[in-house]
Amino acid sequence: MNTINFENAVILDTETTGLDSNAEIIEISVIEASTGNVLLDTLVTPVQLIPAEAIAIHGISNRKVSGSPIFPKVFRQLLEVIENRDLLIYNASYDMRLIRQSMKRYGIDVFPFRTQCVMEWYAEFYGDWNDYHGNYKWQSLTDAAYQQGIDISDLKAHRALADCEITRRVVMAVNQQLEGQS
Repeated sequence: MNTINFENAVILDTETTGLDSNAEIIEISVIEASTGNVLLDTLVTPVQLIPAEAIAIHGISNRKVSGSPIFPKVFRQLLEVIENRDLLIYNASYDMRLIRQSMKRYGIDVFPFRTQCVMEWYAEFYGDWNDYHGNYKWQSLTDAAYQQGIDISDLKAHRALADCEITRRVVMAVNQQLEGQS
């Protein structure tokens, strides 16, 4: 199993109004993979109201996003910080689906991004095989941190910036172990 290369990589995370095909991004963060420096951290005003179930998970209320930029403005900022970079995302298929949904909602041309799913990579490393599904069982981000003995008490899980940093710490811990095996 290969380590994840932090050179030229950024870590992205989003928080959303929900999980379905109408869900929208309400927070997006990007950090430098190697340093943790924040490149983008913003709330996003959605078209729809944020449901109570989503607020209960991430704590982002309709009042908090009021006055925040709408997705097209944030997307321009996002492109500036990720241009020619590799995107590391915990559960990349979900975050990229939400980014594409938001792009389509605002008529922004959808194009491919260079992404690596840290969740799938970590699942292989952790090695909890699921015979029924024929793949490694995905672990939640907080479970992955716990399994690796990573202290995240200084971070609030389920906020985009904190989840970027938790992802960074998980990758660093696993990379260290993989490098020690070679």
